[in-house]
Amino acid sequence: MMPKICRYIVLNLSFLFCFYLKGYSSDIDSLKRLLNTSMADSVRVDVLNSLSILYFNDKPDTSIVIAASASVMAEKINFKPGLALAYKNIGRGHYMKGEYVDAIKKWQMALDVYKQINDKKGVANMLSNMGAVYFNKGDDAKSLELHLQSLKIAEEISDTQRIVTSLTNIGGVYSNKAITNSKAVDYFLRSYQLSHVIKDDYLIGVSSGNLGEIYYKMDQDSLALVYLYESAKTFEGTEDMPYADNYIGRVYTHQKDYEKAIQKHTQAYELSKKLDTKLDIIQSLIGLAQAYYAKGDNKLAIESYKRSLGYALPLNATTEMKDAYAGLTAAYKKQSDFTSAFRYQELLLAVKDTMYNIDTDKKLGSLEFAFNLEKKESQIQLLNKDKEIQSKVLQRQKLVRNGFIGGFSVVLLFATVFFMQRNRISKEKKRSEELLLNILPEETAEELKATGTAKAKSFDLVSVLFTDFKNFTQASEKLTPEELVAEINYCYSEFDRIITKYGIEKIKTIGDSYMCASGLPVTNTTNPEDIVNAGLEMVDFIHRNKIDREAKGQPYFELRLGINSGPVVAGIVGIKKFAYDIWGDTVNTASRMESSGAVGRVNISGATYELVKEKFICSYRGKIEAKNKGTIDMYFVDGVKS
Repeated sequence: MMPKICRYIVLNLSFLFCFYLKGYSSDIDSLKRLLNTSMADSVRVDVLNSLSILYFNDKPDTSIVIAASASVMAEKINFKPGLALAYKNIGRGHYMKGEYVDAIKKWQMALDVYKQINDKKGVANMLSNMGAVYFNKGDDAKSLELHLQSLKIAEEISDTQRIVTSLTNIGGVYSNKAITNSKAVDYFLRSYQLSHVIKDDYLIGVSSGNLGEIYYKMDQDSLALVYLYESAKTFEGTEDMPYADNYIGRVYTHQKDYEKAIQKHTQAYELSKKLDTKLDIIQSLIGLAQAYYAKGDNKLAIESYKRSLGYALPLNATTEMKDAYAGLTAAYKKQSDFTSAFRYQELLLAVKDTMYNIDTDKKLGSLEFAFNLEKKESQIQLLNKDKEIQSKVLQRQKLVRNGFIGGFSVVLLFATVFFMQRNRISKEKKRSEELLLNILPEETAEELKATGTAKAKSFDLVSVLFTDFKNFTQASEKLTPEELVAEINYCYSEFDRIITKYGIEKIKTIGDSYMCASGLPVTNTTNPEDIVNAGLEMVDFIHRNKIDREAKGQPYFELRLGINSGPVVAGIVGIKKFAYDIWGDTVNTASRMESSGAVGRVNISGATYELVKEKFICSYRGKIEAKNKGTIDMYFVDGVKS
């Protein structure tokens, strides 16, 4: 779900590059070139953080991955300011994706670090950002509490810029209800006046836009136009200008001046297309459709609504989808096409239901996960029973030995029994540990043995690989069950050898699908490169095996392989046959990389590509449609750069 699109709530981004970036333009290519030069680790962390910021709007997944890489490095060198900013950037990426639980979690971690280093600006910043999340979740009381705390700290340290931001956000909370619109106006006016005092063009544009929007909602069109035109002038030529133009268009539609409304929405659309700001494109098309509908031009209204959906559906922009479905329902009903009207009304109800339930589902899912995990941890504690049994056996042997100490032959006999039992127990313990290490990562197994439990953990940067045998069904029909199992075992054993070579963790196999992950349970920054190398070796092995089996006239497997990088949650699941597993959108996308790939090729996502492109030769496939994921940037890995 996309975050609520609202000019009121402002996230503190700190788009400030450090001293070493002077002389460099702040575009993506410049920062990437800078990363290829020699620099101190702390400087590299700052460059990664700066690069992450530039991906916020268009590629939040990539932004998260880059910031996660910065966090790993910052933690390694104990660089607290860089670590706090990395957590902040990861949270912003999740926020842009509508993943509010993850955003709050990362911003809380950033808040803790800022408190450790006594960075009050950072503390105020995180309180404000967390308030934005609660605003989008509809928890106005919690949002207001956090923004007021942020305002208090900002006033204590006389940080006018953050005071303006907090005033803006508090006004945004009050603007949520018509009965508190007058309070919203008070805070927006204070924000507007202070932004002029500090001559901050961005905040002037935001605060004047807020006043224009709230006056529009209060049916004070003349005042709305005054402030909206000021906002448009301030943002002229920037990516924020379409927002002001679209609201001006709404005011003109409200005033029934349809030609001016259409002109403004068209102007916003053209600039949005030029800047490739997709949400503004969607809102421009919806504004145009609303103006056409009010004017009585149903045909153009329907056309514009449908064009907006072409952009909104891949982004899952639910608020805009709702507006488009509602508009199409009304437009088709107006021209008596009740079949189409009914179809879009069903879609409208479905998206409304999604918007209502998605946060509740996340909360329930989290609660259920926590409950199940707690239950599974209790089950895992049973594994420690072998220690108690062994201890009782040894105690009993000791009692028997002491009871018959008087007879040398008896002592000798029981001593022999004792050593035999001890050796047997030692062997059984060794076999038990080997079995445990075969199904769990070593670190998780050690934690399990030491504490009796193994807690779930979050990892910011993990690379996940899926494989699948394309012609598995056809090959299996030509093999006996024994031959089929032997061939699968042969392939999977080689896969196991390859991933062990690169320090990659095997997660599971499901039929002819093989899944592994790099970067856990021990974090590292090389996991994208490691897993791509492993993927290339797997593809090469299957190709050689195919040639060998073809020469013998035997059926063979062909391999599809996909990789994605990003954050995951890892832990132990199961009651009887428990297993180490991973969850998260990163895993789902990796699976889509495999199913959207091609035989004999390593297919990687745009997020992984950004992390490995300096090491590998890759060819861009374009934006490929993936089931339940919309379109995703995909690349084939053609080889290793020399």
